[in-house]
Amino acid sequence: MQRATPVEKQDIRLQGELVVLRSKRVEDAAADYSWRVDPELAGLDATRPINLTLREYTRFHRDDLEFPSPWSVRLAIDTLDGEHIGNCMYYDIDFGKRQAELGIMIGARAYWSRGYGTDAVRTLLRHIFTETALERVYLHTLSHNFRAQRSFAKAGFQPVQRVRRDGMNFVKMELLKEAWLQEHPECAETASDGEKVKGS
Repeated sequence: MQRATPVEKQDIRLQGELVVLRSKRVEDAAADYSWRVDPELAGLDATRPINLTLREYTRFHRDDLEFPSPWSVRLAIDTLDGEHIGNCMYYDIDFGKRQAELGIMIGARAYWSRGYGTDAVRTLLRHIFTETALERVYLHTLSHNFRAQRSFAKAGFQPVQRVRRDGMNFVKMELLKEAWLQEHPECAETASDGEKVKGS
């Protein structure tokens, strides 16, 4: 797939009502590792637990920070008082089609079903639709993960089709910038005009 200009690397800090989204740090490795080896969390993410030691994972984590992909933006999710509770990202960034896929995981179970995931998605969407040239954000969620689907719907996503991949059933959901701006008219003047490519 041919893509237009990659995103630029910079430090990001975005504040929502319940969360702060920030650029990833080396110190995130231990929490990230604990979530990636958790079978339940891996299942919700339609993957398998990783088979690495913490030392090995931390080395890969450092490499990702030092040499990030130009086609993805990875952010940590913190509570307002600084507790790291999960991660989110937008990836497969295609500025030719002006679209990207969104992913999120709240790893700390104490924060499930309390609005933190929805707020993180809303905060990330505000960044995407006002500070980048992207005009479409989509995602895939397991068809039986109704809690995630409800959370995404609260953030504005609409289901568009059923997808079967690797033997699993997913619901594909999307949100267009035009629809987002209709719900957030106060952001219309500050939204990117499509020329700016500022993402990470």
